[in-house]
Amino acid sequence: MSRQFVPVAEWKDPRHRRGLLAELAAAAFLTACGWSVEAHRFRLGRSDIDLIVRRGSMVAFVEVKERRGPAFGSAGEAVGWRKRLRIGRVAAVWVDRHGRAGDVYRFDLVAVERRAIEHVEDAWRM
Repeated sequence: MSRQFVPVAEWKDPRHRRGLLAELAAAAFLTACGWSVEAHRFRLGRSDIDLIVRRGSMVAFVEVKERRGPAFGSAGEAVGWRKRLRIGRVAAVWVDRHGRAGDVYRFDLVAVERRAIEHVEDAWRM
Protein backbone atom coordinates (compact mmCIF):
# COMPACT_ATOMS: atom_id res chain seq x y z
CA MET A 1 0.00 0.00 0.00
CA SER A 2 1.53 3.33 -1.00
CA ARG A 3 1.32 6.41 1.18
CA GLN A 4 -0.14 9.61 -0.18
CA PHE A 5 1.79 12.83 0.35
CA VAL A 6 -0.46 15.40 1.98
CA PRO A 7 0.72 19.03 1.67
CA VAL A 8 1.23 20.80 5.00
CA ALA A 9 -1.49 23.32 4.12
CA GLU A 10 -4.02 20.47 4.10
CA TRP A 11 -3.09 19.00 7.51
CA LYS A 12 -6.22 18.97 9.64
CA ASP A 13 -4.67 18.58 13.11
CA PRO A 14 -3.09 21.83 14.37
CA ARG A 15 -0.77 19.79 16.61
CA HIS A 16 0.97 18.43 13.53
CA ARG A 17 1.55 21.93 12.19
CA ARG A 18 2.88 23.12 15.58
CA GLY A 19 5.16 20.09 15.70
CA LEU A 20 6.59 20.83 12.26
CA LEU A 21 7.13 24.49 13.17
CA ALA A 22 8.90 23.41 16.37
CA GLU A 23 11.16 21.06 14.40
CA LEU A 24 12.03 23.83 11.94
CA ALA A 25 12.75 26.24 14.82
CA ALA A 26 14.94 23.61 16.49
CA ALA A 27 16.82 23.00 13.24
CA ALA A 28 17.44 26.75 12.80
CA PHE A 29 18.58 27.03 16.44
CA LEU A 30 20.98 24.09 16.16
CA THR A 31 22.32 25.35 12.82
CA ALA A 32 23.05 28.72 14.45
CA CYS A 33 24.94 26.82 17.17
CA GLY A 34 27.24 25.21 14.59
CA TRP A 35 25.42 21.95 13.88
CA SER A 36 24.57 20.77 10.38
CA VAL A 37 21.31 18.95 9.78
CA GLU A 38 21.94 15.47 8.37
CA ALA A 39 18.27 14.41 8.33
CA HIS A 40 14.83 15.72 9.23
CA ARG A 41 12.16 13.16 10.12
CA PHE A 42 14.29 10.12 9.31
CA ARG A 43 11.73 7.29 9.18
CA LEU A 44 11.76 3.58 9.80
CA GLY A 45 8.27 2.17 9.46
CA ARG A 46 6.01 4.18 11.76
CA SER A 47 8.88 5.49 13.89
CA ASP A 48 11.06 8.48 13.15
CA ILE A 49 13.76 10.73 14.54
CA ASP A 50 12.87 14.41 14.37
CA LEU A 51 16.39 15.67 13.62
CA ILE A 52 19.78 14.13 13.11
CA VAL A 53 22.51 16.74 13.42
CA ARG A 54 26.30 16.69 13.15
CA ARG A 55 29.12 18.84 14.45
CA GLY A 56 32.46 17.33 13.50
CA SER A 57 32.42 13.68 14.54
CA MET A 58 29.56 14.20 17.03
CA VAL A 59 26.16 13.07 15.78
CA ALA A 60 23.07 13.83 17.85
CA PHE A 61 19.71 12.15 17.40
CA VAL A 62 17.31 14.88 18.46
CA GLU A 63 13.76 14.54 19.74
CA VAL A 64 11.90 17.85 19.49
CA LYS A 65 9.05 18.57 21.89
CA GLU A 66 6.76 21.55 21.54
CA ARG A 67 5.05 22.83 24.66
CA ARG A 68 2.64 25.71 25.16
CA GLY A 69 3.04 25.60 28.92
CA PRO A 70 3.78 23.32 31.90
CA ALA A 71 0.23 21.90 32.20
CA PHE A 72 1.19 18.48 30.84
CA GLY A 73 4.68 18.24 32.29
CA SER A 74 8.09 19.05 30.94
CA ALA A 75 9.35 18.11 27.51
CA GLY A 76 11.72 15.58 29.05
CA GLU A 77 8.88 13.84 30.83
CA ALA A 78 7.12 13.40 27.49
CA VAL A 79 9.92 11.15 26.18
CA GLY A 80 9.24 7.89 27.99
CA TRP A 81 11.17 4.64 27.81
CA ARG A 82 9.09 3.30 24.88
CA LYS A 83 9.76 6.41 22.79
CA ARG A 84 13.46 6.24 23.70
CA LEU A 85 13.59 2.60 22.65
CA ARG A 86 11.95 3.39 19.29
CA ILE A 87 14.35 6.28 18.70
CA GLY A 88 17.26 4.00 19.56
CA ARG A 89 16.14 1.42 17.01
CA VAL A 90 15.78 4.02 14.27
CA ALA A 91 19.16 5.54 15.23
CA ALA A 92 20.83 2.13 14.85
CA VAL A 93 19.51 1.89 11.29
CA TRP A 94 20.74 5.41 10.50
CA VAL A 95 24.20 4.53 11.87
CA ASP A 96 24.29 1.37 9.73
CA ARG A 97 23.36 3.33 6.61
CA HIS A 98 25.11 6.66 7.12
CA GLY A 99 27.53 6.42 10.05
CA ARG A 100 31.22 7.13 9.61
CA ALA A 101 34.24 5.62 11.28
CA GLY A 102 35.12 7.70 14.33
CA ASP A 103 31.62 9.13 14.83
CA VAL A 104 30.36 9.59 18.37
CA TYR A 105 26.61 9.36 18.98
CA ARG A 106 24.23 10.71 21.60
CA PHE A 107 20.54 11.43 22.15
CA ASP A 108 19.49 15.04 22.64
CA LEU A 109 16.22 16.78 23.39
CA VAL A 110 15.13 20.19 22.18
CA ALA A 111 12.19 21.75 23.97
CA VAL A 112 10.38 24.55 22.18
CA GLU A 113 8.05 26.52 24.42
CA ARG A 114 6.52 29.60 22.88
CA ARG A 115 9.60 31.60 21.87
CA ALA A 116 12.12 29.85 24.12
CA ILE A 117 14.27 26.96 22.92
CA GLU A 118 16.16 24.70 25.31
CA HIS A 119 18.73 22.18 24.06
CA VAL A 120 19.37 19.31 26.47
CA GLU A 121 22.55 17.56 25.36
CA ASP A 122 22.97 13.85 26.09
CA ALA A 123 19.39 13.73 27.44
CA TRP A 124 19.41 9.94 27.81
CA ARG A 125 21.56 6.89 27.14
CA MET A 126 20.72 3.62 25.45
